[in-house]
Amino acid sequence: MLLDRDHVLTDLYGVNNVPTVIWVDEHDRIARPNSVAFGTDTFKDFTGIEAQPHLDAVRRWVRTGELEHEDNVSGEVGDLSDDEIDARLHFRIAAHLRRTGDEDGAAAHFDRASELAPLDFTIRRAQLPLRGDDPFGEKFFAFYAEWEAGGSPYNGLTTRPNR
Repeated sequence: MLLDRDHVLTDLYGVNNVPTVIWVDEHDRIARPNSVAFGTDTFKDFTGIEAQPHLDAVRRWVRTGELEHEDNVSGEVGDLSDDEIDARLHFRIAAHLRRTGDEDGAAAHFDRASELAPLDFTIRRAQLPLRGDDPFGEKFFAFYAEWEAGGSPYNGLTTRPNR
């Protein structure tokens, strides 16, 4: 498990949702690009994603070296768009300004990041606690509804079921 406070790896790997799993082998190579997965069924009712299939796949990979070869887990993660890249830069500037006590400057950059990438979890949800909002509160559920209405976009290999 990695906590990426400054969102450096989220930018490098094109992650735009949490939790995200990236399989890295013993040679520090990406064996499987990012996808949605959970270690428990805590959020199963909310997401529709069960933990067990992913856990079984990880165990198989560790024990036998066998990687999944399903269509939804093959291929590469696409590049971020120019707007998504700019949004992440604004987000990082906002987080820095917030750490230095410039709340107004931070708010302006958080707002700009949200305008540039309105359906990106890394941008929208990650800023909630930084702005004093509950990451599972009313604003989160409003954003989640927007995200679902927008087709539940995910920049990665999705294992999210069709609902």
